[in-house]
Formats: sequence, C-alpha cells, structure tokens
Amino acid sequence: MIGAGKIKQYSNVLDKPLSKGKQEVSLSAFAFLFSELVQFNQTQVDNIAELERRLEDAGYAVGARVLELLCHREKGNRRETRLLGILSFVHSTVWKVLFGKVADSLEKGTEHEDEYMISEKELLVNRFISIPKDMGTFNCGAFVAGIVRGVLDGAGFPAVVTAHFVPVEGQQRPRTTILIKFAEEVTIFCFPL
Repeated sequence: MIGAGKIKQYSNVLDKPLSKGKQEVSLSAFAFLFSELVQFNQTQVDNIAELERRLEDAGYAVGARVLELLCHREKGNRRETRLLGILSFVHSTVWKVLFGKVADSLEKGTEHEDEYMISEKELLVNRFISIPKDMGTFNCGAFVAGIVRGVLDGAGFPAVVTAHFVPVEGQQRPRTTILIKFAEEVTIFCFPL
C-alpha cells in the first residue's frame, strides 16, 4: 500500500516524545499578551521599581522552564557546569529560541570580574512599547532579565540580573543591556584567588 505506514499508538500522554514542534509564535499575539501583562502589573503597583520587579518575577518563571526544556531537547538532559558555557548557552541557544536570533553581544564587564553584559540593539519586549514621560526610565527588558536570572539560577549560577538602557549615538532608541552580576559563591568557585 502506498502511503500506508505504521502509526505508533501511545497509551498515555506522558509516553509521547517531546518534539520540537512549531517554534514560532505570532509577533502580534506576543505583543498583545506582553502588553496585557505589563498593563495588569501596572495596575497592581505604585512605582516603576515595583513594576519592573514584577515583570522580572514573571520572566524568572519563564526562564526556569526554558532551561528545563532546552536541556532536555538540546543537551540530552545535561546542564552546563562552566561559567562561560552557561553564558554562551544563554547568549546563543536561549536567545535564539526566544527571539529567533543570537543576542547582539556578550561582553565581560571592565570594572568587576564577576559582571557580564548581554546587549541587544532592539530588544523584542521594548519594540512595541511606548513609555509615557511620567514613567521615566521604565524598561520592559526587566522581563528578559528575569528570564536570564531564571536560566542562570536553575543551572546553579545565582546572579543579580538587571536591564538597562544605554544610549547609542545617532539612534533614536537606546540599546538594552542585560547586566549579570554573579553571586559571591559563583565568584569564589569560578574565579579562585
């Protein structure tokens, strides 16, 4: 018979393999859902710092799940144990799965040995957001900082992760830099004296 083949039957949903499936989400759907997340959290807080913290917390939950999924799919359930390895994993693999491309740059901080920066010229979560003047320095990149913190924390590299705008000469919009400052235990383990 042409076209007839064996179709494997699974008795339980948990027995089905985790295939890659369709990896793209409509940009307009994402923009709508993210704007709703921002608007909902905005009604629950009194200041910008609290709003950014809530967005970071939401991103943290996403980051923890992304790490689990990617470790299963990409690395055969193995996790990265080296500092530069996990940073490269976030910069390339995680970024590509979430945003469709590798981050613009990954740099080591010049002032402190335990600081790294991931820079993005136009971060997706900031692309469709217009910030009112009264909100000043509000940065939706806090959500992405939370994702990065969730991935790092889940991999055993606790860090303080923040999002900052960095003005670029000749461009209307500033670039977003995700600043990663590793916890003291990571610093002692990875940078012994």
